Amino acid sequence: MATFKNIESLGALEGKRVLVRADLNVPMSVSEDGERTITDDTRIQSVTPTIKALASQGARVIVLSHFGRPQGMRNMEMSLEPIGQSLANTTRLPVSYIDDCIGDEVVEIIDALENGAVLLLENVRFYAEETKNDAEFSAKLAKNADFFVNDAFSCCHRAHASTVGIAKILPSAAGLALEKELVALENALGSPIHPVAALVGGAKVSTKLDVLTHLVEKVDHLIIGGGMANTFLAAQGIDVGASLCEHDLTSTAIGILDNAAANDCVIHLPTDVVVAKEFANNAPNRITSTSDVASDEMILDVGPESSKDVSAALEECKTLIWNGPMGAFEIEPFDTATVSVAVKAGDLTEDGTLISVAGGGDTVAALNHAGVADKFTHISTAGGAFLEWMEGKKLPGVEVLLAQNISLS
Repeated sequence: MATFKNIESLGALEGKRVLVRADLNVPMSVSEDGERTITDDTRIQSVTPTIKALASQGARVIVLSHFGRPQGMRNMEMSLEPIGQSLANTTRLPVSYIDDCIGDEVVEIIDALENGAVLLLENVRFYAEETKNDAEFSAKLAKNADFFVNDAFSCCHRAHASTVGIAKILPSAAGLALEKELVALENALGSPIHPVAALVGGAKVSTKLDVLTHLVEKVDHLIIGGGMANTFLAAQGIDVGASLCEHDLTSTAIGILDNAAANDCVIHLPTDVVVAKEFANNAPNRITSTSDVASDEMILDVGPESSKDVSAALEECKTLIWNGPMGAFEIEPFDTATVSVAVKAGDLTEDGTLISVAGGGDTVAALNHAGVADKFTHISTAGGAFLEWMEGKKLPGVEVLLAQNISLS
């Protein structure tokens, strides 16, 4: 496994300025009077152990993040100021805030911080130079610190100043959350215990074409669910009725099936499905063979026999990577297959026979819905970064850490 610095390898941090790249782009609700309230603090919780670990060593901790897409302009509706209190509550540390992220005033405030104190900087995307990975802007950010710690895996697929530019200037390391993420992903796909299964669901093949293409060369079992399974069924000459289907990609689907066969990867597609004539909660539905879908029916879930087959395959596997639901889990009863397979994966993980890694917004929501998210070996809250990792792409924010060529062994 490639190695990188972690925060333990930074040495003595008493009095040192440590700039932590977090992802505080948390969901918020806005009241009628404009007050913003955090509705999910998962990402704040994620960076908390790193902040506390650094502060406990006497470091002066400077937290840097983006929020939304302000297009390089100062937009106070996307200010990080409201997040400061939540960060203080979560870390149980005093957190101060300054309305900028670069400049002499920022440096002066940082230099005046007490050891163990935390300072939250303003939204780094208020500057257009951030997303351009501008070298001069990176240098201005680097003036704020002696060390740089990236703890935002969800941003590592972006070659921005706050993920790549700074790391080329300052001694850099992975934060605790990023380190945990990279180790989990390495164990799942980099050097996994075989047999390996990948469960890929979601609406469209087009959004995960590169994922599927990469996985058939890496895993032993590829389980395809969700709307994208319809495209593969159609590629095999099966009439999927009124189901969501990308008919223009059937030849691509055939190519993936052929490549899987050439790589001894077993493809799992549903043989029975749950169909309905409308996409609605508790819509009248029936279970039928994939060869018996009427022209006015939509496939909205994988059937019970296919779910059992998937569960049986997981019993034979040692590693599972999951991205995307099996069906339209948001509406009952079309959540049945997703819940059934999720519970099976959770139980196998809890029994110690399966390493399970899942990621992506819909996936996390589906596993929470099934009540098994806490049973999985690792849950990634990253969206784009997790998908690009599944595609086999190098992530700029990770590569720049590896480029420092410092082994942790």
